[in-house]
Amino acid sequence: MKQKPSGRVSSSEQTIRDIKRKTRKQYSAEEKIRIVLDGLRGEDSIAELCRREGIAQSLYYKWSKDFMEAGKKRLAGDIVRQANSSEVTDLRREARDLKEVVAEQTLELRLLKKSMLGDGDELE
Repeated sequence: MKQKPSGRVSSSEQTIRDIKRKTRKQYSAEEKIRIVLDGLRGEDSIAELCRREGIAQSLYYKWSKDFMEAGKKRLAGDIVRQANSSEVTDLRREARDLKEVVAEQTLELRLLKKSMLGDGDELE
């Protein structure tokens, strides 16, 4: 059997890796939380839970650690919550409205200053 150079990957091996990478299940945050909470309940062993969910035990323990660390930070108040898209939209709308109010008040102030001078000279 012919051996290939150790530093290079054949195109078929690369294709298989690409397929595995693309078909790997992506777990949402809610799914990860559900799995970690199932493990914390202790109704089944971690090994059984991981087999049922199709994940490695090391992945479960990583998620569990991340879950606990995030909870600890949140309870300690060390974390800044990320705004969701609707909150960002609302904040942008509010900022725009406030800028319009400031512009209107600035214009009114300039008009009042001009009327106080009476002759229309600019006030610096």
